[in-house]
Amino acid sequence: MEITPLVWGLTIAAILSLLAFDFFAHVRKAHEPTLREAAIWSSVYVGLALLFGLVFLLFGDTAHAVEYYAGYFTEKALSVDNLFVFLVILSSFNVPRKYQQKVLLFGIVFALIARTAFIMLGAGLIHLFSDVFYLFGLILLVTAANMLRKELTHNNAPDADNAVVRLARRWLRTSDDYDGDKLTTRVNGHRMLTPMLLVMVAIGGTDILFALDSIPAIYGLTREPYIVFTATAFSLMGLRQLYFLLDGLLERLIYLSYGLIVILGFIAVKLILHALHENNLPFINGGQNVPVPEIPTGVSLIVILVVLSATVVASLWHSRSAAAESPDLRR
Repeated sequence: MEITPLVWGLTIAAILSLLAFDFFAHVRKAHEPTLREAAIWSSVYVGLALLFGLVFLLFGDTAHAVEYYAGYFTEKALSVDNLFVFLVILSSFNVPRKYQQKVLLFGIVFALIARTAFIMLGAGLIHLFSDVFYLFGLILLVTAANMLRKELTHNNAPDADNAVVRLARRWLRTSDDYDGDKLTTRVNGHRMLTPMLLVMVAIGGTDILFALDSIPAIYGLTREPYIVFTATAFSLMGLRQLYFLLDGLLERLIYLSYGLIVILGFIAVKLILHALHENNLPFINGGQNVPVPEIPTGVSLIVILVVLSATVVASLWHSRSAAAESPDLRR
């Protein structure tokens, strides 16, 4: 399948249309989604993402189809893990539940913008400097190591009141109370910002950090920027509905982080092997290519699906066992 400017344009237009529909159909009027609404629309967006991969197969482009699905499942898993951070931020700021949709949609849009910027930056670096895969692999190894350290020390709660939020509180006039889902309000005749803006600042700051992890991960599965963009975009679509669908279930996915650690470590190894195979660094093998085996993307897809399935099943089994043993959890 040839990736032309027309294909890019139609894809971007379709994604913007989905975001606009999401806002006007669900977010514009503040309300708390029902479980049925969240389930239906989560299924719709996941279905659209899976159907999109079939487009490559219809054009006989099996390689890009496999790369897309591997990237999509990896990014979706990272997005679900990020939902826990969103949950902590929304709880820390005591955002009323019926106004959380607007914050989440902002987070999705900002994440899409931030990740698109990193996608283009990554594509440019790969074009200019093929050994950048060493850097991508190192970033993923450090990320996996940090995640493992936090899991082992049980220190995985994010800082909702980060430096950006503290600066915003210090220099911006912010009210103590919410005024619906408005970003500004009047207090004693003075125009002030509401805490809603601070929540969005916190969400936006974490989105940038997420992009630093997710983009190197997906570039370990494909070199095609279009695949990176579409897999990332579709992984973010429906994330708002998934938040309300999985609310209460997120804390039960206790092994998801371990699964992501394995996946990120695996992709890091894949990246480093690829970098060695195309090595140009003079201090490694005299600047010559290193004859090491590379991991096919098809194998990567299988590993990702197996690891994610195993961690979800193990998490749910552990939660059910804990509930059966604890009378408090059964109530």
